[in-house]
Amino acid sequence: MTSRASQHRTTLRRGREAFSRRAWADADALLSASDRDEPLGPEDLERLALAAQLLGRFEDSAAATRRAYQESVRIGDVGRAARAAFWVAIDHLGRGEMAPAAGWLARAERLVGQEDGERVESGYLIIAGAARSLALGDPAAALESYAMAERIATTFSDPDLLTLARLGQGEALIGLRRTEAGLALMDEVMVSATSDEVSPVVVGIAYCSVISSCQQVFDLRRAQEWTEALDRWCEAQPQLVSFRGQCLLSRAELKQFHGAWQEAAAEAMEASQRLAEPEPDPALGEAVYQTAELHRLRGELAEAETAYRRASSLGRAPEPGIALLWLAQGRPKAAAAAVRRATDETTNVFARARLLGPLVEIMLAVGSVDAARLAADEMALVADEIGSRQLGAMAKRAEGSVLLVEDDPRAALMALRASWTAWHELDAPYEAARARVLIGVACRRLGDDDAAAMEFDAARDVFERLGAAPDVAAVNLLERGKPALTGGLTAREVEVLRLVAAGKTNRAVAADLVISEKTVARHLSNIFDKLGVSSRAAATGYAYEHGLIGPSA
Repeated sequence: MTSRASQHRTTLRRGREAFSRRAWADADALLSASDRDEPLGPEDLERLALAAQLLGRFEDSAAATRRAYQESVRIGDVGRAARAAFWVAIDHLGRGEMAPAAGWLARAERLVGQEDGERVESGYLIIAGAARSLALGDPAAALESYAMAERIATTFSDPDLLTLARLGQGEALIGLRRTEAGLALMDEVMVSATSDEVSPVVVGIAYCSVISSCQQVFDLRRAQEWTEALDRWCEAQPQLVSFRGQCLLSRAELKQFHGAWQEAAAEAMEASQRLAEPEPDPALGEAVYQTAELHRLRGELAEAETAYRRASSLGRAPEPGIALLWLAQGRPKAAAAAVRRATDETTNVFARARLLGPLVEIMLAVGSVDAARLAADEMALVADEIGSRQLGAMAKRAEGSVLLVEDDPRAALMALRASWTAWHELDAPYEAARARVLIGVACRRLGDDDAAAMEFDAARDVFERLGAAPDVAAVNLLERGKPALTGGLTAREVEVLRLVAAGKTNRAVAADLVISEKTVARHLSNIFDKLGVSSRAAATGYAYEHGLIGPSA
């Protein structure tokens, strides 16, 4: 008996030591073995739960946390029980399970309410309420609550609570469009959060929160710096499983932006694999969406659609990518309906800004010039308000696209050159090349065919290097005076559209093509149906956008 008890103590001690070394797999194995010999107490159950969570075994982690709660209640440790209930609630919130989350928070509140005076656990409950306020679109209330939680954290010298409270304040400030203040606070928080005083799970949450916030507000410089820091933090813990997938996903997004598409595809695939095992992570849908985007850009349309649909099944909205895919497949009506609905449903200013560029592109493709103009103007206002160089470049491209359709190539050229300059300085080769294509269209409209040819050549070189096959084909068509995107039209329908867009009547079109007026009317009906438009004017707008008319047509 004594020998068995001694062995149990040795195993437990080694488990605690492994936990202190952040050898999470060893800690999990040793603590689990000790627990089988003799049930662990609340503190060691917390260690077991944390190790399981950092190994990506969220169900096991939640089970250990629930046991820690029950054992803490049994021995009368109210504070530890309330904190365990908080983390179980947070786990349910992360899964979108609102009712169980509310139930566990109510348990924690009842426990804390039984005690006289303020407790540090009250701060954790305030954090949960603030997170709900933020999710419900009330950043002002969230900011006030997070500040209250920070005061409690300072009073009780609780580094985990302090980190969560200040991170929340940064997110709330961003929600209030005080972007620089929010990001500056997050930078400050992260410097202290990486100390050994803050628990690893909170550090991982902090890294992912900051990187997500940087990406949300189009601050790629900060996103890249914190992604590199997260990468170093993960590498320092060889047995860590959680957070590696999020790190790979962020790296994939940045590599795509900077033109390393092959590496981006590999890292997005690895991120998907890591986020799917041992249990699906909420970020898995985002990783699959990233893979879909790369398929679409390379012209692998069937693979892209499969991936977008899988991302949707995992909870990641497939817009705007799937709408752009449907446009490329010659399904403009479906594309327009999807992007309009997604934009109408989105109220968050930053999430909406990501939809506005594709909305402009698709609205122009279907001839809804007024809708495209409204979207471009909104994007410009948001870009000016938050001061993002990336969003500014997107807004200038949208502005230039609309101006081309509005037959103002000189103004379009100014906007598009500003867009290209910004993309070039941001080291975003694909986006810079897209701007050059439109610069070429503007030059051609102004009669400068040689300048247009140089712009098309430069853009094609980039597209070929990246493997952007659809864009290469589009440039080739533009150089021959044909549309970059035909919306699924046949060659004859394109001819009819060009002549109608040039102002010719059905009789004149029939004479030019040596066909009957009845045939022209039938072609026009098909054109309107395929492009999702209902008038000659709307069809003309499409023709302007895709280089069908102008000095070189």
